[in-house]
Amino acid sequence: MDGFAVLVVMFLFSLAVASAAQHHIVHGIAGCDVSRGNWVHDDSYPLYEASSCPFIQKEFNCVNNGRPDMDYLKYRWQPLGCNLPRFNGIDLLRRLRGKSIMFVGDSLSLNQWQSLTCMLHTAVPTAKYTSFRSGGLSTFAFPEYNVKVLFSRNAFLVDIVGTSAGRVLKLDTISPEDQKLWTGVDVMIFNTWHWWLHTGRKQAWDLIEEGGKIIGKDMDRLVAYEKALSTWATWVDSHVDPAKTKVFFQGVSPDHSNSSEWGDPQAGSCNGQTKPLPGPSYPHVHPAEKIVEKVLRTMSKPVQLLDVTNFSQLRKDGHPSFYGLGGHRASDCSHWCLAGVPDTWNILLYAALAGQ
Repeated sequence: MDGFAVLVVMFLFSLAVASAAQHHIVHGIAGCDVSRGNWVHDDSYPLYEASSCPFIQKEFNCVNNGRPDMDYLKYRWQPLGCNLPRFNGIDLLRRLRGKSIMFVGDSLSLNQWQSLTCMLHTAVPTAKYTSFRSGGLSTFAFPEYNVKVLFSRNAFLVDIVGTSAGRVLKLDTISPEDQKLWTGVDVMIFNTWHWWLHTGRKQAWDLIEEGGKIIGKDMDRLVAYEKALSTWATWVDSHVDPAKTKVFFQGVSPDHSNSSEWGDPQAGSCNGQTKPLPGPSYPHVHPAEKIVEKVLRTMSKPVQLLDVTNFSQLRKDGHPSFYGLGGHRASDCSHWCLAGVPDTWNILLYAALAGQ
């Protein structure tokens, strides 16, 4: 091969690498960076009333739990330089006809799943639906459209196994049952982060295993998180057929338990917050989001990042706080009120599926 041919091959290879990196880290829809912008007041919001969706769980129904302020319901995300499409539930149901869409993750995935089922139900309020749960799998179906919207509770995506020595977090294995469950679904939205932070009584494991060996009781949580995400990424690259399945990663849903992070140490937490922070971006990048992007860049199969982190970080007012499941005994600055921020996550999902 002469020198010119070598240069051509090297150039084409560099283009392929650059294309791959851009292909897997999608900060926007149709060329627009949707992660940067502002929350603007919009009287046409919310997109639905929680009271019209009797299946919304108590912990997300802040209005019904007595939250007195209502402005948090009236904000629409406005990216810089473009507009998001208006959510069209009927159009999405038609696009998904005969298909299944599954959220896999922790209770933040449950938050998004409940949001989407309510958005779809609001679009076709007279259409019959069924909703049931079997073990860790919840299924919401619209028989008229032959559409299933599923939620599989899976906080870590990798295995936690009970043994005589205790609960073992296996950073490099995914159970055959989970692999079977994930196979053949048309649209997958994965998420994990929230439970990686827990310590003490809330910590979900006693020991950590990698390569078939116990490596300790704990380790740097971000390192463990990256190892687990890499295991998941390897599974996607090895088992997913992009012609049959579209894969998304939800991104990292932020909490607002420490107001010093947004420059207001006197506030304490999300309690009593009634307005979003101004955009276009949050004061700092979430460390877990950096890891998500790093892992996605290594993948050979296309995975789209919904990139919800930055605009969700601006919504310190969007959490249940005292108007969730625990009431004044346990403030919730991690999950989101419905209607609320997860509706915008689903608008991004709709825009991606509709190619808008």
